[in-house]
This record gives sequence, structure tokens and C-alpha cells, in this order.
Amino acid sequence: MKIEKIERSKHKQERVLVYLEGGDLLRITESELLRFGLCIGLDIDDRTVVELQQSGARSETRVRAANMISSRPLSRKELSKKLKEKGAAEADAESACDWLEEIGALNDAEYAAMLVRHYGGMGYGEAKIRDELYRRGVPRELWEDALSKSPDAQEAIARVIAQKTKGRVLDEKGRKRLSDMLLRRGFAWRDVRAAIAQISENATEFDYEE
Repeated sequence: MKIEKIERSKHKQERVLVYLEGGDLLRITESELLRFGLCIGLDIDDRTVVELQQSGARSETRVRAANMISSRPLSRKELSKKLKEKGAAEADAESACDWLEEIGALNDAEYAAMLVRHYGGMGYGEAKIRDELYRRGVPRELWEDALSKSPDAQEAIARVIAQKTKGRVLDEKGRKRLSDMLLRRGFAWRDVRAAIAQISENATEFDYEE
């Protein structure tokens, strides 16, 4: 069947529309346009049509993946899931992830390290950070190396305490509330207990903001 018209999509910048005689429409990218040497009047067979459809879907998935990863960091698992939610076939989604890993745009180890720095800097403990690594689909084999670079737990707890108490002394009730808050933030009980023990018992009543 012959190509009757070729034009760029008005809705998707990366998409090229190829109109075939009989009313069929191919949605491809400029990559297929050049690689297959497509032009108006060219006669293509059914096999080539299928190849163009498959190649166009792969190329569009790559473009979408690149756009997603450029707007915000993602793990490979997160990116693949988002691509499939947008309608990409599993093979195309995985192929796009492979490509991004090859060019260094997708790196789970770097992503894991970024998450550790981010949540550690926000005053969260290891348990909370592990929850985030799991939730975001970071492979478990990357966790320990990333966590080894997290802030020292006692130093992190001390910063949180300083922020919450603003240097004022807590009574027993205040220390209990502070301890519970630190545990919710993912710090280990042994570290919380050691930090709370350093707080003076010569207390005045004080309610800090959580």
C-alpha cells in the first residue's frame, strides 16, 4: 500500500503521522521516518507496516521515558510501572529502561544514595529510609551501600531535638512525646534512648511543634 501523506502530530511533538491508502494511519517517530526511508508515494508491504508499528511504539516509549526521568528522579521499577500505566507494552518499557541505563540517565544506585541523603537530611532514621527505598522500588542489593553513607544517627537525632526544643528543657511528658516522635521518624530505640538520656531532668513544661 502506498503512503499518501506524512505530517507531524499537532498534539505530540515526537510523533509523525503516516497516512496510507485505504485510510490506515501509522503513528511513528522521525527515527522510523529516516530509518525506513519513508516518503509520499512509497509502496510498503504488510510486513513493513507491522515493523513500523512496533518500532514506532518502542521509539515513543523511549521519548516518554526520557521525558519522565528528566522531570524527576525515578527508580527503574517506578519508571517501568509508569510507562506501562501510560499504555506501553512491557517489552517496550523494559527496553526504554535498558536504553536509559546504558546512557547513564537511569541509575538505581545513584537514586538510592539520593534518597538516603534526602530523608537523612530531613531528620529521618534508617527504618523510615528503608521504607522509602522499598516503596520506590530500589533493589535490595543496593540498600546497604546507600545506607552506609547516611548521617550518623546520634548526630541526626541531636539536630531534630535541637530543632524541636529550641534549647529548652523538657519534662518527663515532653521527653516521652519527643521519644515517640523520633521512633516514628524511623530511628532505632537504642539511639533514641541514648539521646533522651542526655536531656536534663530539671524540666520545665514545654510543648514543641511536631
